[in-house]
Amino acid sequence: MTLAGAAPQWAMAQAQASPQDLQAAWTDGTRALREGRPADAVPHLRRIAESGQATPPVWVALAMAHKALGQSDAKLAALQRALSGDPRDLRALLMTADHHAETGDTRAASAYYDAVVKVAVANGSVEPALQAEVGRAQHMRERYAADYEAHLVRTLGDLSGPEARRVRGSLDLLLGKTELYLQQPKNFYFPELPNIHYAPRADFPWLDKIEAATDDIRAELMTILEEDAGFSPYVEAEPNRPFFDDHGMLGNPNWSAFYIWKGGTLIAENAARCPATVEALKDAPLCRIPGRTPSVLFSLLRPGAHIQPHHGFTNARYICHLPLIVPSDCAMRVGSDTRPWVEGQACVFDDSIEHEAWNRNADRLRVVMIFDVWRPELSETERRLVADILQAVDTYR
Repeated sequence: MTLAGAAPQWAMAQAQASPQDLQAAWTDGTRALREGRPADAVPHLRRIAESGQATPPVWVALAMAHKALGQSDAKLAALQRALSGDPRDLRALLMTADHHAETGDTRAASAYYDAVVKVAVANGSVEPALQAEVGRAQHMRERYAADYEAHLVRTLGDLSGPEARRVRGSLDLLLGKTELYLQQPKNFYFPELPNIHYAPRADFPWLDKIEAATDDIRAELMTILEEDAGFSPYVEAEPNRPFFDDHGMLGNPNWSAFYIWKGGTLIAENAARCPATVEALKDAPLCRIPGRTPSVLFSLLRPGAHIQPHHGFTNARYICHLPLIVPSDCAMRVGSDTRPWVEGQACVFDDSIEHEAWNRNADRLRVVMIFDVWRPELSETERRLVADILQAVDTYR
Protein backbone atom coordinates (compact mmCIF):
# COMPACT_ATOMS: atom_id res chain seq x y z
CA MET A 1 0.00 0.00 0.00
CA THR A 2 1.33 3.44 -0.90
CA LEU A 3 0.96 6.59 1.13
CA ALA A 4 -0.91 9.22 -0.87
CA GLY A 5 -3.29 12.08 -0.30
CA ALA A 6 -2.87 15.56 1.04
CA ALA A 7 -0.12 16.32 3.52
CA PRO A 8 -1.22 16.92 7.14
CA GLN A 9 -2.10 20.46 8.15
CA TRP A 10 -0.18 21.43 11.26
CA ALA A 11 -1.70 23.36 14.15
CA MET A 12 -0.06 26.29 15.93
CA ALA A 13 3.55 25.59 16.80
CA GLN A 14 4.42 23.84 20.03
CA ALA A 15 7.35 25.18 22.01
CA GLN A 16 9.60 22.41 20.75
CA ALA A 17 8.54 22.30 17.08
CA SER A 18 7.47 24.95 14.61
CA PRO A 19 5.10 24.20 11.70
CA GLN A 20 8.13 24.46 9.41
CA ASP A 21 9.98 21.82 11.48
CA LEU A 22 6.96 19.50 11.36
CA GLN A 23 6.55 19.95 7.61
CA ALA A 24 10.24 19.18 7.10
CA ALA A 25 9.91 16.06 9.27
CA TRP A 26 6.90 14.93 7.22
CA THR A 27 8.71 15.54 3.93
CA ASP A 28 11.85 13.72 5.05
CA GLY A 29 9.92 10.84 6.61
CA THR A 30 7.67 10.15 3.63
CA ARG A 31 10.62 10.49 1.24
CA ALA A 32 12.50 7.87 3.23
CA LEU A 33 9.46 5.57 3.04
CA ARG A 34 9.14 5.97 -0.70
CA GLU A 35 12.85 5.24 -1.14
CA GLY A 36 12.65 2.07 0.91
CA ARG A 37 14.47 3.42 3.99
CA PRO A 38 11.95 2.74 6.80
CA ALA A 39 14.58 2.94 9.55
CA ASP A 40 15.37 6.52 8.45
CA ALA A 41 11.67 7.38 8.25
CA VAL A 42 10.85 6.43 11.85
CA PRO A 43 12.78 9.24 13.64
CA HIS A 44 11.22 11.93 11.43
CA LEU A 45 7.70 10.65 11.89
CA ARG A 46 8.25 9.98 15.58
CA ARG A 47 9.32 13.61 16.01
CA ILE A 48 5.89 14.69 14.75
CA ALA A 49 4.16 12.20 17.05
CA GLU A 50 6.09 13.42 20.07
CA SER A 51 5.14 17.01 19.28
CA GLY A 52 1.46 16.18 19.84
CA GLN A 53 0.64 17.30 16.27
CA ALA A 54 0.34 13.90 14.61
CA THR A 55 -2.72 13.41 12.40
CA PRO A 56 -4.02 10.03 11.16
CA PRO A 57 -1.85 10.16 7.98
CA VAL A 58 1.24 10.56 10.18
CA TRP A 59 0.31 7.54 12.29
CA VAL A 60 -0.42 5.51 9.13
CA ALA A 61 2.98 6.45 7.70
CA LEU A 62 4.63 5.47 10.98
CA ALA A 63 2.75 2.15 10.92
CA MET A 64 4.01 1.53 7.39
CA ALA A 65 7.56 2.13 8.52
CA HIS A 66 7.20 -0.25 11.50
CA LYS A 67 5.61 -2.85 9.20
CA ALA A 68 8.59 -2.68 6.84
CA LEU A 69 10.92 -3.16 9.82
CA GLY A 70 8.93 -6.17 11.10
CA GLN A 71 7.90 -4.33 14.28
CA SER A 72 4.38 -5.72 14.61
CA ASP A 73 3.47 -4.32 18.04
CA ALA A 74 4.66 -0.81 17.15
CA LYS A 75 2.77 -1.00 13.85
CA LEU A 76 -0.49 -1.92 15.58
CA ALA A 77 -0.04 0.81 18.21
CA ALA A 78 0.40 3.42 15.46
CA LEU A 79 -2.69 2.14 13.63
CA GLN A 80 -4.73 2.35 16.82
CA ARG A 81 -3.67 5.99 17.22
CA ALA A 82 -4.66 6.67 13.59
CA LEU A 83 -8.12 5.15 14.10
CA SER A 84 -8.64 7.01 17.36
CA GLY A 85 -8.20 10.20 15.34
CA ASP A 86 -10.37 9.01 12.42
CA PRO A 87 -12.23 5.69 12.80
CA ARG A 88 -13.05 5.78 9.07
CA ASP A 89 -9.51 6.15 7.74
CA LEU A 90 -9.41 3.55 4.96
CA ARG A 91 -5.65 3.02 5.03
CA ALA A 92 -5.63 2.46 8.78
CA LEU A 93 -8.60 0.10 8.55
CA LEU A 94 -6.97 -1.89 5.75
CA MET A 95 -3.64 -2.18 7.52
CA THR A 96 -5.34 -3.19 10.76
CA ALA A 97 -7.34 -5.86 8.91
CA ASP A 98 -4.13 -7.17 7.32
CA HIS A 99 -2.39 -7.19 10.70
CA HIS A 100 -5.07 -9.39 12.27
CA ALA A 101 -5.11 -11.65 9.21
CA GLU A 102 -1.35 -12.11 9.50
CA THR A 103 -1.56 -12.91 13.23
CA GLY A 104 -4.40 -15.42 12.69
CA ASP A 105 -7.21 -13.48 14.38
CA THR A 106 -9.73 -14.10 11.63
CA ARG A 107 -12.72 -12.64 13.50
CA ALA A 108 -10.91 -9.35 14.03
CA ALA A 109 -9.63 -9.35 10.44
CA SER A 110 -13.12 -10.01 9.11
CA ALA A 111 -14.56 -7.14 11.18
CA TYR A 112 -11.99 -4.67 9.80
CA TYR A 113 -12.34 -5.83 6.17
CA ASP A 114 -16.09 -5.44 6.58
CA ALA A 115 -15.55 -1.92 7.93
CA VAL A 116 -13.38 -1.06 4.91
CA VAL A 117 -16.12 -2.04 2.49
CA LYS A 118 -18.85 -0.25 4.46
CA VAL A 119 -16.82 2.97 4.70
CA ALA A 120 -16.01 2.84 0.99
CA VAL A 121 -19.69 2.38 0.13
CA ALA A 122 -20.71 5.19 2.47
CA ASN A 123 -18.12 7.52 0.94
CA GLY A 124 -19.55 6.90 -2.52
CA SER A 125 -16.14 6.99 -4.17
CA VAL A 126 -12.61 5.84 -3.41
CA GLU A 127 -9.41 7.51 -4.53
CA PRO A 128 -7.74 5.57 -7.36
CA ALA A 129 -4.77 4.53 -5.24
CA LEU A 130 -7.10 2.60 -2.89
CA GLN A 131 -9.61 1.08 -5.32
CA ALA A 132 -7.72 -2.17 -5.74
CA GLU A 133 -7.21 -2.42 -1.98
CA VAL A 134 -10.92 -1.97 -1.31
CA GLY A 135 -11.59 -4.71 -3.86
CA ARG A 136 -9.18 -6.94 -2.00
CA ALA A 137 -10.97 -6.18 1.26
CA GLN A 138 -14.26 -7.20 -0.35
CA HIS A 139 -12.70 -10.47 -1.49
CA MET A 140 -11.28 -11.15 1.96
CA ARG A 141 -14.62 -10.34 3.59
CA GLU A 142 -16.37 -12.87 1.35
CA ARG A 143 -13.69 -15.49 1.99
CA TYR A 144 -13.94 -15.10 5.75
CA ALA A 145 -17.76 -15.14 5.58
CA ALA A 146 -17.64 -18.45 3.71
CA ASP A 147 -15.13 -19.88 6.21
CA TYR A 148 -17.28 -18.65 9.11
CA GLU A 149 -20.42 -20.22 7.67
CA ALA A 150 -18.62 -23.51 7.03
CA HIS A 151 -17.37 -23.52 10.63
CA LEU A 152 -20.87 -22.95 12.03
CA VAL A 153 -22.39 -25.62 9.79
CA ARG A 154 -19.72 -28.15 10.80
CA THR A 155 -20.23 -27.33 14.47
CA LEU A 156 -24.02 -27.39 14.45
CA GLY A 157 -24.47 -30.43 12.23
CA ASP A 158 -27.72 -31.28 10.45
CA LEU A 159 -30.32 -28.48 10.54
CA SER A 160 -32.52 -29.79 7.73
CA GLY A 161 -35.44 -30.96 9.86
CA PRO A 162 -38.65 -28.93 10.34
CA GLU A 163 -37.94 -28.54 14.05
CA ALA A 164 -34.85 -26.49 13.15
CA ARG A 165 -36.70 -24.03 10.88
CA ARG A 166 -36.38 -21.10 13.27
CA VAL A 167 -32.78 -21.99 14.05
CA ARG A 168 -31.98 -21.85 10.32
CA GLY A 169 -33.65 -18.45 10.17
CA SER A 170 -31.55 -17.16 13.06
CA LEU A 171 -28.42 -18.50 11.41
CA ASP A 172 -29.21 -16.75 8.12
CA LEU A 173 -29.64 -13.46 10.02
CA LEU A 174 -26.40 -14.03 11.93
CA LEU A 175 -24.54 -14.63 8.67
CA GLY A 176 -26.10 -11.60 6.97
CA LYS A 177 -27.74 -13.79 4.33
CA THR A 178 -31.17 -12.30 5.08
CA GLU A 179 -32.46 -8.99 6.40
CA LEU A 180 -34.58 -8.49 9.50
CA TYR A 181 -38.17 -7.56 8.60
CA LEU A 182 -40.55 -6.63 11.42
CA GLN A 183 -44.28 -6.12 11.67
CA GLN A 184 -45.13 -2.57 10.62
CA PRO A 185 -48.92 -2.38 10.15
CA LYS A 186 -50.21 0.81 8.58
CA ASN A 187 -53.04 1.37 11.06
CA PHE A 188 -53.29 -0.93 14.08
CA TYR A 189 -50.53 -2.82 15.90
CA PHE A 190 -51.31 -5.54 18.41
CA PRO A 191 -48.30 -6.12 20.71
CA GLU A 192 -46.46 -9.33 21.54
CA LEU A 193 -47.44 -11.38 18.50
CA PRO A 194 -44.71 -13.57 16.96
CA ASN A 195 -42.96 -11.99 13.98
CA ILE A 196 -43.76 -14.74 11.44
CA HIS A 197 -43.42 -14.21 7.69
CA TYR A 198 -45.11 -17.34 6.31
CA ALA A 199 -46.96 -19.35 8.97
CA PRO A 200 -46.51 -23.15 8.89
CA ARG A 201 -49.30 -24.64 6.80
CA ALA A 202 -49.65 -27.57 9.23
CA ASP A 203 -50.91 -25.18 11.93
CA PHE A 204 -54.16 -24.64 10.01
CA PRO A 205 -55.91 -28.00 9.50
CA TRP A 206 -59.16 -26.23 8.55
CA LEU A 207 -57.44 -25.29 5.26
CA ASP A 208 -57.78 -28.92 4.13
CA LYS A 209 -61.45 -28.36 3.27
CA ILE A 210 -60.66 -25.21 1.30
CA GLU A 211 -57.83 -26.83 -0.64
CA ALA A 212 -60.04 -29.82 -1.42
CA ALA A 213 -62.53 -27.44 -3.05
CA THR A 214 -59.90 -25.87 -5.33
CA ASP A 215 -61.33 -27.30 -8.56
CA ASP A 216 -64.88 -26.15 -7.73
CA ILE A 217 -63.67 -22.69 -6.68
CA ARG A 218 -61.58 -22.39 -9.85
CA ALA A 219 -64.59 -23.41 -11.96
CA GLU A 220 -66.63 -20.57 -10.44
CA LEU A 221 -63.78 -18.17 -11.10
CA MET A 222 -63.53 -19.25 -14.73
CA THR A 223 -67.26 -18.67 -15.23
CA ILE A 224 -66.90 -15.15 -13.86
CA LEU A 225 -63.94 -14.46 -16.15
CA GLU A 226 -65.79 -15.83 -19.17
CA GLU A 227 -69.11 -14.09 -18.53
CA ASP A 228 -68.35 -10.49 -17.63
CA ALA A 229 -65.18 -10.44 -15.56
CA GLY A 230 -66.71 -8.37 -12.71
CA PHE A 231 -63.24 -7.35 -11.60
CA SER A 232 -62.33 -3.82 -10.54
CA PRO A 233 -58.98 -2.27 -9.56
CA TYR A 234 -57.89 -3.47 -6.13
CA VAL A 235 -56.45 -0.11 -5.06
CA GLU A 236 -59.14 2.56 -4.83
CA ALA A 237 -58.97 5.99 -3.24
CA GLU A 238 -61.01 6.35 -0.06
CA PRO A 239 -63.48 9.26 -0.15
CA ASN A 240 -62.48 12.25 1.97
CA ARG A 241 -59.02 10.87 2.69
CA PRO A 242 -55.64 11.87 1.21
CA PHE A 243 -54.01 9.19 -0.92
CA PHE A 244 -50.52 9.14 -2.32
CA ASP A 245 -50.21 6.69 -5.19
CA ASP A 246 -46.54 5.89 -4.72
CA HIS A 247 -46.65 2.63 -6.66
CA GLY A 248 -48.89 3.45 -9.62
CA MET A 249 -51.63 1.01 -8.57
CA LEU A 250 -54.45 3.46 -7.87
CA GLY A 251 -57.25 2.55 -10.25
CA ASN A 252 -54.86 0.26 -12.13
CA PRO A 253 -56.60 -2.85 -13.57
CA ASN A 254 -53.28 -4.72 -13.57
CA TRP A 255 -54.16 -5.64 -9.97
CA SER A 256 -57.89 -6.28 -9.84
CA ALA A 257 -60.36 -7.89 -7.47
CA PHE A 258 -63.71 -9.69 -7.52
CA TYR A 259 -65.16 -9.46 -4.00
CA ILE A 260 -67.37 -12.02 -2.28
CA TRP A 261 -66.99 -10.26 1.08
CA LYS A 262 -65.80 -6.66 1.18
CA GLY A 263 -65.28 -4.55 4.28
CA GLY A 264 -67.04 -7.15 6.41
CA THR A 265 -70.12 -7.28 4.20
CA LEU A 266 -71.20 -10.23 2.06
CA ILE A 267 -71.72 -9.13 -1.54
CA ALA A 268 -74.90 -11.13 -2.08
CA GLU A 269 -74.91 -10.97 -5.88
CA ASN A 270 -71.31 -12.15 -6.12
CA ALA A 271 -71.74 -14.79 -3.41
CA ALA A 272 -74.67 -16.24 -5.36
CA ARG A 273 -72.30 -16.83 -8.27
CA CYS A 274 -69.81 -18.64 -6.02
CA PRO A 275 -71.72 -21.11 -3.82
CA ALA A 276 -68.86 -23.62 -3.67
CA THR A 277 -66.49 -20.88 -2.54
CA VAL A 278 -68.85 -19.71 0.20
CA GLU A 279 -69.37 -23.29 1.38
CA ALA A 280 -65.62 -24.00 1.47
CA LEU A 281 -65.04 -21.02 3.77
CA LYS A 282 -67.69 -21.90 6.35
CA ASP A 283 -65.25 -23.33 8.87
CA ALA A 284 -62.50 -20.74 8.37
CA PRO A 285 -61.90 -18.43 11.38
CA LEU A 286 -62.49 -15.33 9.28
CA CYS A 287 -61.35 -12.07 10.84
CA ARG A 288 -64.65 -10.29 11.61
CA ILE A 289 -64.45 -6.56 12.26
CA PRO A 290 -67.68 -4.87 11.15
CA GLY A 291 -67.01 -2.31 8.46
CA ARG A 292 -63.51 -3.66 7.80
CA THR A 293 -63.21 -7.44 7.56
CA PRO A 294 -63.53 -10.12 6.40
CA SER A 295 -62.49 -9.55 2.84
CA VAL A 296 -62.77 -12.52 0.51
CA LEU A 297 -61.83 -11.95 -3.11
CA PHE A 298 -60.36 -13.32 -6.28
CA SER A 299 -57.17 -11.31 -6.81
CA LEU A 300 -56.07 -10.99 -10.43
CA LEU A 301 -52.56 -9.99 -11.45
CA ARG A 302 -52.10 -9.31 -15.15
CA PRO A 303 -48.98 -10.28 -17.15
CA GLY A 304 -46.02 -8.08 -16.27
CA ALA A 305 -47.68 -6.60 -13.17
CA HIS A 306 -45.64 -5.98 -10.04
CA ILE A 307 -47.17 -5.13 -6.68
CA GLN A 308 -44.48 -3.03 -5.01
CA PRO A 309 -43.35 -3.60 -1.40
CA HIS A 310 -46.02 -2.50 1.09
CA HIS A 311 -47.60 -3.29 4.48
CA GLY A 312 -51.13 -4.32 5.48
CA PHE A 313 -53.31 -2.48 7.98
CA THR A 314 -52.97 -4.73 11.08
CA ASN A 315 -50.88 -7.59 12.44
CA ALA A 316 -53.87 -9.00 14.35
CA ARG A 317 -54.81 -11.11 11.34
CA TYR A 318 -53.21 -13.43 8.83
CA ILE A 319 -53.78 -13.28 5.08
CA CYS A 320 -54.49 -16.58 3.30
CA HIS A 321 -53.97 -17.27 -0.40
CA LEU A 322 -55.49 -20.17 -2.31
CA PRO A 323 -53.71 -20.18 -5.69
CA LEU A 324 -56.13 -20.90 -8.55
CA ILE A 325 -54.36 -19.86 -11.76
CA VAL A 326 -50.57 -19.68 -11.52
CA PRO A 327 -48.42 -19.45 -14.66
CA SER A 328 -44.64 -19.62 -14.56
CA ASP A 329 -42.58 -16.66 -13.32
CA CYS A 330 -44.97 -15.68 -10.54
CA ALA A 331 -43.98 -15.31 -6.89
CA MET A 332 -44.45 -13.38 -3.67
CA ARG A 333 -41.90 -12.14 -1.16
CA VAL A 334 -42.85 -11.73 2.49
CA GLY A 335 -39.98 -10.24 4.45
CA SER A 336 -36.91 -12.24 3.45
CA ASP A 337 -38.87 -15.29 2.25
CA THR A 338 -39.73 -15.51 -1.47
CA ARG A 339 -42.02 -18.32 -2.65
CA PRO A 340 -43.87 -19.20 -5.85
CA TRP A 341 -47.57 -19.97 -5.59
CA VAL A 342 -48.62 -23.57 -6.26
CA GLU A 343 -52.15 -24.16 -7.50
CA GLY A 344 -54.32 -25.72 -4.82
CA GLN A 345 -51.78 -25.26 -2.02
CA ALA A 346 -52.80 -22.55 0.44
CA CYS A 347 -50.32 -20.27 2.17
CA VAL A 348 -50.72 -18.09 5.26
CA PHE A 349 -48.67 -14.95 5.92
CA ASP A 350 -48.51 -11.75 7.95
CA ASP A 351 -49.14 -8.85 5.58
CA SER A 352 -48.05 -6.30 8.20
CA ILE A 353 -44.51 -7.41 7.25
CA GLU A 354 -43.19 -5.85 4.06
CA HIS A 355 -44.28 -7.94 1.07
CA GLU A 356 -44.52 -7.73 -2.70
CA ALA A 357 -45.74 -9.90 -5.57
CA TRP A 358 -45.20 -10.17 -9.31
CA ASN A 359 -46.41 -11.89 -12.46
CA ARG A 360 -43.56 -11.92 -14.95
CA ASN A 361 -45.31 -14.28 -17.33
CA ALA A 362 -45.70 -12.77 -20.79
CA ASP A 363 -49.33 -13.56 -21.48
CA ARG A 364 -51.15 -15.38 -18.64
CA LEU A 365 -53.12 -14.11 -15.66
CA ARG A 366 -52.32 -15.04 -12.09
CA VAL A 367 -55.39 -15.41 -9.83
CA VAL A 368 -55.47 -16.33 -6.15
CA MET A 369 -58.35 -16.34 -3.70
CA ILE A 370 -57.52 -14.08 -0.74
CA PHE A 371 -59.20 -14.10 2.67
CA ASP A 372 -58.19 -12.90 6.13
CA VAL A 373 -58.35 -14.86 9.39
CA TRP A 374 -57.63 -13.99 13.01
CA ARG A 375 -54.16 -14.64 14.35
CA PRO A 376 -54.57 -17.85 16.39
CA GLU A 377 -52.65 -16.29 19.30
CA LEU A 378 -55.55 -13.89 20.01
CA SER A 379 -58.15 -15.11 22.50
CA GLU A 380 -61.86 -14.70 21.80
CA THR A 381 -61.93 -11.78 24.23
CA GLU A 382 -58.98 -10.12 22.50
CA ARG A 383 -60.60 -10.58 19.10
CA ARG A 384 -63.80 -8.97 20.32
CA LEU A 385 -61.93 -6.05 21.88
CA VAL A 386 -59.80 -5.48 18.76
CA ALA A 387 -63.02 -5.33 16.74
CA ASP A 388 -64.51 -2.93 19.30
CA ILE A 389 -61.45 -0.66 19.13
CA LEU A 390 -61.53 -0.43 15.35
CA GLN A 391 -65.29 0.10 15.31
CA ALA A 392 -64.82 2.93 17.81
CA VAL A 393 -62.20 4.40 15.48
CA ASP A 394 -64.65 4.18 12.58
CA THR A 395 -67.50 5.85 14.49
CA TYR A 396 -65.39 8.89 15.39
CA ARG A 397 -66.39 11.93 13.37
